[in-house]
Amino acid sequence: MTTAPEPPHGPGVPQPAARPEELRATLTRMAPDAVATFDAERAEAVARARQEVSAAPMRRFLRQWALYVAIERHPEQAARLRLLEAMAAKVTDLEEARAIAAEIGQILDKAAAEAGLPHGGES
Repeated sequence: MTTAPEPPHGPGVPQPAARPEELRATLTRMAPDAVATFDAERAEAVARARQEVSAAPMRRFLRQWALYVAIERHPEQAARLRLLEAMAAKVTDLEEARAIAAEIGQILDKAAAEAGLPHGGES
C-alpha cells in the first residue's frame, strides 16, 4: 500500500517562526519561485540594517515574509487575495471598493495572527 505524497503547501505546512532560515526553508518547500526574491530582499535588508545601524529593516523584512508564508500556506486564500487585488486595481464603485478592501483586510489579519505578528500599528 502506498501513501499519497504530502502536498507542497497548504495546512500541512506549519507556519515557521519569523526567522530567516526557517522562512527560507519553508519557501523552498512551498514556493521555490519566491526564494530568489527572498534572498535578494534579505541581502538588501541586511545592508540597510548595517547602514542604518538599526534592526528595523530586518524586522520589516521578517514580518513581510512571515505574512507571505502565512497567506501562501492556504492556496485558496492566496488565490482569493490575488483576485481581490486585481479587482481593487479596476474597481470604480466606492461601495465595491470598500467591500474588497474589507475582505483583503480580513485575509491579512488572519495571516498576521497565524504568523504571530502584531496587529495593526503595534510593533
